[in-house]
Amino acid sequence: MKKDFYLTRYALIIKRLENSPATYSQLEDYLLNSFEFQDANIKSYSIRTLQRDIREISDLFNLSIHNKKKGDNRYYIESRPTMEEEEYNQKLLESFQVSNALNNHPDFSKYIFFESRKPTGAENFYDLFFALRNKRVVSFEHYNYKNKQMTSRKVHPLALKESKDRWYLIAIDTKDQVLKSFGLDRINYLDVHKTKFKEKYRYNFREHFKNAFGVMNLAEQNPQKIVMKCTKHQGEYIKSFPLHQSQKEIKETQTETFFEFFLHPTYDFMQEILSYGKEVQVLEPKVLVDDIRTHLQESLNNYLEQ
Repeated sequence: MKKDFYLTRYALIIKRLENSPATYSQLEDYLLNSFEFQDANIKSYSIRTLQRDIREISDLFNLSIHNKKKGDNRYYIESRPTMEEEEYNQKLLESFQVSNALNNHPDFSKYIFFESRKPTGAENFYDLFFALRNKRVVSFEHYNYKNKQMTSRKVHPLALKESKDRWYLIAIDTKDQVLKSFGLDRINYLDVHKTKFKEKYRYNFREHFKNAFGVMNLAEQNPQKIVMKCTKHQGEYIKSFPLHQSQKEIKETQTETFFEFFLHPTYDFMQEILSYGKEVQVLEPKVLVDDIRTHLQESLNNYLEQ
């Protein structure tokens, strides 16, 4: 068994057992017939390896896999991780599957094509993660796209937030004690101080961002019910990849699908809705409808003036 293949085995075992319980023979058959095992030219999978993999899966993913000692002797997932751990597991499994394909096949560039994107600031991710866990003060230079200026910041880091393939640092700016977000791709000259901050901030960021879209809801606002309709065709895409965790389908006709959300009607969310063009229309609240109408009218005026 290849030593660098264990992550792929973990992902395949979890995938199979999430579908239904399985005996060792069924798991072995599933693994050996997978394209991953075929590509790696692996011809055997012992029960000792399975037992070791189950222990490692428990440690890495907090998934408790047990074996029914009586009857059909099937393996099954006994306990589920928390919602936070589930999100982590999903990201980890996706990374395993992609990295395995790239690492095991040097000719991947013939078949796999990535988006051409600028750096996301990921080189600072672990340093900031260390600062968060250890309550270290950090300082850096931050670039503002709006005024095109670089400013020096000294902050108390509190969280890291992902939004649309970008990472943001959520922190208290020591200059004015205001909670702010800083794009990691705009952070330069990061310095993690040896000094720790003693303030006990009481933010519950899981609750704080539960009704947020993106990272723009750092002010205290009340979430609202948002109703929108879209074409049946676009609705299928939105069903398969929800815009937000609060998304609910409330009505469907032969030509349209209606969705309801409970979140803050932020600029980020309006931009997302506008990206669908005529396929999507917001029906309520009125304030968001008016904002979208104004935005569209100003966009139209830009073209009328040419």
